[in-house]
Order: sequence, then structure tokens, then C-alpha cells
Amino acid sequence: QVQLVESGGGSVQAGESLKLSCVASGYADGEYSDYCRAWFRQAPGKEREGVASIGANGLPIYADSVKGRFTASSDSGNRTLYLEMNNMEPGDSAIYYCTANRLYCHGGSLWIRDYPFWGQGTQVTVSS
Repeated sequence: QVQLVESGGGSVQAGESLKLSCVASGYADGEYSDYCRAWFRQAPGKEREGVASIGANGLPIYADSVKGRFTASSDSGNRTLYLEMNNMEPGDSAIYYCTANRLYCHGGSLWIRDYPFWGQGTQVTVSS
């Protein structure tokens, strides 16, 4: 059973930074890095949207809205996914979810239907 636990959310001012972490369990040794891992977010009244993802090639892909400001990374040994968010904007306010799957994934995916496993979410609030 795959479980994902996020941490690191909070409230910041516009222009400040936050770093989210997501620890995965339920994967065998060496397995985690072969699969898609991603961060999604959902603001009130809006659909859940992909923010960043990493696949087996280790190269993150990003939504256009966060390119140049957010950086995703993964520590396969600790089965941890990170999202470093810099120069944050009020539009970044949302619940951020960590997600993953168990299908080989070369280059990451921001398509929500690729993901069966989800964390509980962590609130991020950016004030102007």
C-alpha cells in the first residue's frame, strides 16, 4: 500500500519562499525512482492542476505558471519528493498535493489521470 505524507505548507508574503516535502512508503528499494511523482494544487473553486513532475529520467517538468519560480527534486534513497517555491505569488495559494503511481514513467506527467495515489494535502497561503 503506497502512502504519501506531505509537509512544509504555511503562510508567506508575496515574494517569499516555501519548501514542501513528501515522503513515500510502500515502494520496494529502487522502485520509487522509476515511477511518476508529482505535485498538484487545488485552489478554492478551481480544478486540481499539475504543478511539477519527475519521472525516471530525473528531469522535472513544470506548469507554465510556475516555470522559473518552482523547483522539483527527488531523493530516491529517502523516497522523498520536494517542491521549492520561490518568488511566490497570491495566485499560488492552494492546497498542494503529492501524488505518485506505479507505472514506469520516463519523463514525468502532469495529467491527473496518471495518478492513483495521493497525499492528504498541505495548505499554502500567499498574501500580498
